[in-house]
Amino acid sequence: MASFPDFVNENEIGKAKFIGELLVPVAPFDQKSGRETWTVAFAPDGSYLAWSQGHRIVKLVPWSKCLKIFGEEGPNGVVSQHLPRQNIDGVTVVPDGEPREHSIDCGDIVWGLAFGSSVPEKQSRCVNIEWHRFKFGQDQLLLATGLNNGRIKIWDVYTGKLLLNLMDHTDIVRDLTFAPDGSLVLVSASRDKTLRVWDLKDDGNMVKVLRGHQTWVYCSAFSPDSSVLCSVGAGKSVFLWDMDKYSLIRKLEGHHNDVVSCEFSPDGALLATASYDTRVVVWDPYMGTKLLELAHLFPPPSPIFAGGANDRWVRSVAFCHDGRHIASITDDRMVRFWSIDDKSPQAIAPITNGLCCAFSTDGSVLAAGSRDGSVHFWASPKSIASLQHLCRMALRRVMPTQQVQALPIPSQIRSYLSYQVL
Repeated sequence: MASFPDFVNENEIGKAKFIGELLVPVAPFDQKSGRETWTVAFAPDGSYLAWSQGHRIVKLVPWSKCLKIFGEEGPNGVVSQHLPRQNIDGVTVVPDGEPREHSIDCGDIVWGLAFGSSVPEKQSRCVNIEWHRFKFGQDQLLLATGLNNGRIKIWDVYTGKLLLNLMDHTDIVRDLTFAPDGSLVLVSASRDKTLRVWDLKDDGNMVKVLRGHQTWVYCSAFSPDSSVLCSVGAGKSVFLWDMDKYSLIRKLEGHHNDVVSCEFSPDGALLATASYDTRVVVWDPYMGTKLLELAHLFPPPSPIFAGGANDRWVRSVAFCHDGRHIASITDDRMVRFWSIDDKSPQAIAPITNGLCCAFSTDGSVLAAGSRDGSVHFWASPKSIASLQHLCRMALRRVMPTQQVQALPIPSQIRSYLSYQVL
């Protein structure tokens, strides 16, 4: 079976530009499990890159330092940087005023990572508490880590110090996500079949437990306006939650195997989900309908075969901040860059045992973590967005699909604004 439609010449697909990698020194015990990079994340302001480099360690590196390294190309145009496992005090000393590099020992295998920053106008959801132990300011940057023992540890990114230890989950915390509105509301997804909502402005108190998944929850993602949460998990499940009422909005039906990754587009009009059924599905989250299927195996396996090992399991999906490109990581040792205007990959690149991916804050670089604890970087495909697309994104940030479809405009424009011409 070919991995692309038979009318597409794989040699004609562009090759993504590999710009560098951050490697971890390999010791004999590293060959055992526990050294995987399950998560890679960028700080909202673009200041830091973090990844779980295995064996309990999270590495925090100033993103500007990475870009400087990548700019110093070697003979073959690629930079490989070996990072120290951990300094004596866990902190790399740099001149005052510059971001610091940290190696944080979390005490257990790290599965999930998320950055969070505070906006003072966003008050705690708990109105009865008159004092709080922690006063998170606007100049603070937090890192949440989800651990193998079910705990969530909250760290100060600038100092590397532990601030909070949240202990209500009973199994692995697989994924973490902060509300993007600066409220410091944190959602954790766990193998204990629950999602838990935490208010870090209320000293990390748990606000709500979201139940509905019948088995493991792999990933969750907030919509850009923080009003909707998507959660995905084993058993083909894709759930949408109202985060004002903490209630289930709908279930999205269409995947044929475990769903392991999800992310909203920057305007909130699209939702991408990745599954072991070899597909990435792009949905309209307002209507609950499929808009696009990105197949990693051609022909796509029928439902009865989609549950087996087929070396095309999609491990991770990420939406670029231009709203037009999607990246996926699969078990066939490839990273693919897709355009929402095309069902075939725009660019591809090899990666060995990739597990996760994330775009940099400006969307110019894709970072991907692998099973050996390292991170690899590619330049995103360069293209200029049309004025039509920019206008569509601006409109869709404030207008749901139902309102778009009610506009007194020509049907072609309505379809374009609804992303129904994908």
